[in-house]
Amino acid sequence: MTKAELSDLYRGYIGCLNQQDWPNLRRFVGEDVHYNGKRIGLSGYRAMLEDDFRAIPDLRFDIRLLIADPPHIASRLSFDCTPKGLLFGLLVNGKRVSFSENVFYEFREGLIASVWSIIDKAAIEAQL
Repeated sequence: MTKAELSDLYRGYIGCLNQQDWPNLRRFVGEDVHYNGKRIGLSGYRAMLEDDFRAIPDLRFDIRLLIADPPHIASRLSFDCTPKGLLFGLLVNGKRVSFSENVFYEFREGLIASVWSIIDKAAIEAQL
């Protein structure tokens, strides 16, 4: 897969998340996906994302930086949202917050196989 093809695939994945198009998640994420070193599988990954959207109804993934080096993607995602209660253990409770996520993906056979995510929790704490 070329850098352009991988970048386009990743943008499609982010579109799938933003549309909450859960049945099509399998077009982007492998059955045995790992998240931060732990195998959670496609069903666990989907459940994690669905939980995120329940906790943050206005959640939207905004790509700010995208670097493709097949089979890897590095991305900086930006969020400006209003969580309902707790967010990463912080009592946000309806306050609008902005933060970033630095996330790295490994693709195998055109599907996300591994995800490593680091959330800027300090940015959220500073806004509370």
